[in-house]
Amino acid sequence: MEKPSNLLLKLSRRLFESLDEQEKFIAALVNPQSFAPSILWCQSKPEISPFLVETPLTWQPQFIDRLALGEKPGQHPLHNQGYFYCLDFSSVFSASILLAITQPIHTIFDMCAAPGGKSIFAWKALQPELLISNEVIGKRLGMLISNLKRCQINSSIVVNRDSSIFAESIPASSNLVIVDAPCTGQSLLAKGEKAPGCFHPTAINKSANRQKRIIANSAQLVAPQGYLAYMTCTYSLEENEQVCEWFLSRFPQFQAVKVSHLQEYQSHLTNIPCYRMFPQNRLGAGAFTVLFQNKNEGESQELDLGALSTVWMNSNSAVLKDTNIVGADC
Repeated sequence: MEKPSNLLLKLSRRLFESLDEQEKFIAALVNPQSFAPSILWCQSKPEISPFLVETPLTWQPQFIDRLALGEKPGQHPLHNQGYFYCLDFSSVFSASILLAITQPIHTIFDMCAAPGGKSIFAWKALQPELLISNEVIGKRLGMLISNLKRCQINSSIVVNRDSSIFAESIPASSNLVIVDAPCTGQSLLAKGEKAPGCFHPTAINKSANRQKRIIANSAQLVAPQGYLAYMTCTYSLEENEQVCEWFLSRFPQFQAVKVSHLQEYQSHLTNIPCYRMFPQNRLGAGAFTVLFQNKNEGESQELDLGALSTVWMNSNSAVLKDTNIVGADC
């Protein structure tokens, strides 16, 4: 096995008390192996799957298939026809936290949406009246719009603004806000990809500070009794549990929700109900996820669609058909 860096060794010791788990974690990053692909069925599943499918986990949604290792779903004609979306099983794990939401969700706002997997998962799982997908990085917009369009995600809008703009312009307007936060991307190593400097304290602290700013702005959008989902694809405590602790200390109206189907993945690094997948478990490259609920009482604010500066929308919805938004590509 390739020799791990000192920073990776330090992280492994913070994450795991067991030397055996430390070694398994390090090996998963230093000598990465392929993970089984998974797909999200946007349209109805065919009675006979065109792929070899693994036995589903107990918490796995019915619209997700985890495929056999070596399957290449992106090359199948049904992919181009929008029947399914390809995603890492770690993303399925993160987004499955949304299955704990039992009340009707009218408006979903995905703050860091590209390439679109969490937006599509939320749309499929919760069937909102309106899905708003934001991506602040302009060069990622094309990928997001392409995926939403290909998968025929109805009643959807794409916007391109900093989180602070929405905190001011559409407060308390969304029943669910998703923050798939930009992070150091340490789990990329488990997929055999590069993430330069991802273990360096400077990079981690810079990332954590950005995450705190985004989650604080995103909290302003959450309607009373609404939800805020926070997730990353990295391992460091500063970007995960410590962000949660910071958030709850500054926004006491929010509480973390216990998600029973993920209980076996509860983070052992905090008492807050939040959940981790690690690469040595061989399901996915790794993820962190938590669901907060705004316990304030009251009514949600009316959403001013005109304030969104829409880049693209699919107007197959009564919510959108009566809305004249400049710049929309219907």
